Amino acid sequence: MAFELYYWNGIQGRGEFVRLALEEAGAVYIDVTRESGPGRGTGAMMRLMRSSSESHIPFAPPLLKDGELIISHVANILFYLGPKLNLAPKDEGLRYVLNGLQLTITDFVAEVHDTHHPIATSLYYEDQKEEAKARSAEFIRERVPKFLGYFERVLQQNPKGAKHILGDALTYADLSLFQIIEGLNYAFPKAMDGYEEKYPALSALHDAVAARPNIAGYLKSERRIPFNEDGIFRYYPELDRAA
Repeated sequence: MAFELYYWNGIQGRGEFVRLALEEAGAVYIDVTRESGPGRGTGAMMRLMRSSSESHIPFAPPLLKDGELIISHVANILFYLGPKLNLAPKDEGLRYVLNGLQLTITDFVAEVHDTHHPIATSLYYEDQKEEAKARSAEFIRERVPKFLGYFERVLQQNPKGAKHILGDALTYADLSLFQIIEGLNYAFPKAMDGYEEKYPALSALHDAVAARPNIAGYLKSERRIPFNEDGIFRYYPELDRAA
């Protein structure tokens, strides 16, 4: 039975972190809102959220449906998928360590979003441009080096080698870090200029993930929606500056 992924159509967004894991594993899945027909499209996602059982009323997508099971939140979905897709350690304790790394990525993604919507998501970017400039300047100056520096340190101190964020095999957190670097390169090209020298292990991880056959094929396919100014990673020249 195919996994069903529910996320907003037209953007990569948070759903892309789940999509990368499914693509790397060669899993059979349906990107529900991107398809038309009965039980497909954005309407199907909205109906699922309204009709979920009393024990599980999801707040927002992405959602993963596996049979009758509905799972929400990126880190939670990946924690579930990891063992099934061979993208998580077999050791249970290490799976919690991996989940902690993914939750840190979740924190970082939230801060990326707030660079262009620092006041309210209900307001247009144009309604908060000055505040976004101030928020982005602090993000580039303080938060990017804090988060990337942390992940670089974890990679460099991995007892199994710096090729992966945990252990000696690819995990879903490696794929998510690839997406983080991709997104930052798109949204903040000036700030990310020369990041390869500052964070060599992260740079090498990014390039290694991009070269993996399934990921390389996905990146060239129509399934990989380009970054745009409706997603999390948005390029506004006025928000970008040299680090």
